[in-house]
Amino acid sequence: MSSGAWTVVAVAGVTAAYALGSRRLSTTPVTSAIVFTGCGILIGPAVLDIVGIEHDSAPLTALLEAALTLVLFTDAMTVRRRDLATGGFLPGRLLGIGLLLSIAAGWLLAWPLLPGLTAWELALVGVILAPTDAAVGKSAMSDPRVPALVRAGLNVESGLNDGMVLPFFVVFLAAIPGTSYAHEGVAGTFWRSLLLSSALGLLVGGCGGRLLQAARARGWVAPEWRQVLVLAVAAGSYELAVITDGSGFIAAWVAGFAFGYALRRFPFATGTEPESGEDTSEFAENLAGLLASVSLMLFGAVLLGPTLQHLTWKIVLYAVLSLTVVRMLPVAVSLLGSGLRPPTVAYIGWFGPRGLASVVLALLVVEEHVPGTQEIGRVVAATVALSVLLHGVSAVALAERYGAWFRRAGAAAGRELREGAAAPERPALSAGPGATR
Repeated sequence: MSSGAWTVVAVAGVTAAYALGSRRLSTTPVTSAIVFTGCGILIGPAVLDIVGIEHDSAPLTALLEAALTLVLFTDAMTVRRRDLATGGFLPGRLLGIGLLLSIAAGWLLAWPLLPGLTAWELALVGVILAPTDAAVGKSAMSDPRVPALVRAGLNVESGLNDGMVLPFFVVFLAAIPGTSYAHEGVAGTFWRSLLLSSALGLLVGGCGGRLLQAARARGWVAPEWRQVLVLAVAAGSYELAVITDGSGFIAAWVAGFAFGYALRRFPFATGTEPESGEDTSEFAENLAGLLASVSLMLFGAVLLGPTLQHLTWKIVLYAVLSLTVVRMLPVAVSLLGSGLRPPTVAYIGWFGPRGLASVVLALLVVEEHVPGTQEIGRVVAATVALSVLLHGVSAVALAERYGAWFRRAGAAAGRELREGAAAPERPALSAGPGATR
C-alpha cells in the first residue's frame, strides 16, 4: 500500500476515534488539538513514519491551505458591525493596539535568541506567531461562567487577527531576496497582494451574497446548496487571487466580510427562513473545523515530530516568551484605562493560543525557500505545540476559577463590573468537528 493510502487510513482512524469520544472529552483538559497533534507525532517520521513532508508535501500543502481559507472566510463572514459597536472597545483595543505590539515584541525578542536569522526573517517570526486560534483554548472562550464581554472580545479577536496579519506577512516576504514576492518588490506586492486581492475578494464575496439572497427570495435555491455555495465563493475568491499573482488568503478573508455583509444587507422578503448568515455558513464552519483538526495532526507529523529531535534552549525560551511576554504585555498595554480588573487582563492575556494560521504561514515560508526556513519552522512548531498543551490543559480550570472570581468580585462591589457590560453574543467561531475554530 502506498504511503498516501496509509496517511488517509491513519487520518481517518484518528478522526473516527476522537469523534466517538468527543462529548466525553469535551469536559476534560484533553482537547481535540492535543489529541490530533499527539497522534500526528505518532504517525510522523519521528515514530511510525507513515506521513512525511518529503513524499506528501503537495497534498499536505493543499489541505492546510484549504483549511485556512475556509477558516478565514467563515470567521470574517460571521463578524457583524454590532460586534465592534456594543462593548467593542475590547476587540478594538486587542486588534488595533495589542496585535501591532505583539508583532513588534515578537520581532524584537527574536533578535537575541535567534541570531542566525536576518532582520526580515525575524520579522516573519513575529508575524507568524501573532495571530491567535480560538480552537486551542475553546473552553476559555465559550464557558458561560466567563463574562459575555470577555468571551465576545476573545472570539472577535481570534476571528480577525489571522486575516489582519496577512498584509504584514506578504510585505515582509517581499523584503527577503529570492522569494516569489521579492521580484515584484514591496510596491508590486502591495498592489497585487493587498489592493488587487482585496478588490477581487469584495467583488466575488459581495456578488455571491447578493445573488444568493436574490435566489432565496425567488425560492430557487435548496437549503443544502445554499451551504455549498459558501464553499464555492470561498474557493473562487482564493483561486482568482492566486491566478492573478495575488494573495488567495487575503482575498478569501475580504470575500467573507463582503459575503456576510451582503446576506445581512439584502435580506430576502419571503419570511420563510432566518435572515442571518448563520444557517448558510454552518456546513462550511463544520468542514473548516474538521480540516483544522486534521491539519493539526499533520502539523504534529511533519513539523513537530522532527522539531522535537532538534530543540535548543533558545527555541524553547522563545516559545515560552511568545506565549507570555509577547502576548500578555501588549494586551496589558492595550487595555490601560479600560476599567477592566487585573484578573480579567491576565485572563485575556493568557488565552492567546497559537494554532492553524501560524502553521500555514510557516508552511508558506517553507514553500518560498526562505534561507532561515528550518529555524523558523522549529520556532513555530515549538510555540504552537506548547500552546496546544498549556492552553488546552488550562482552559477548563482557569475558566472556572475566573468565572468564580467574577461572581465574587461583582457581589463584593455591589455593582456591575466593567467586565459585566453588555456584549453581543457572537456564535462560537466554529461548531465543527473537534470543536476547532
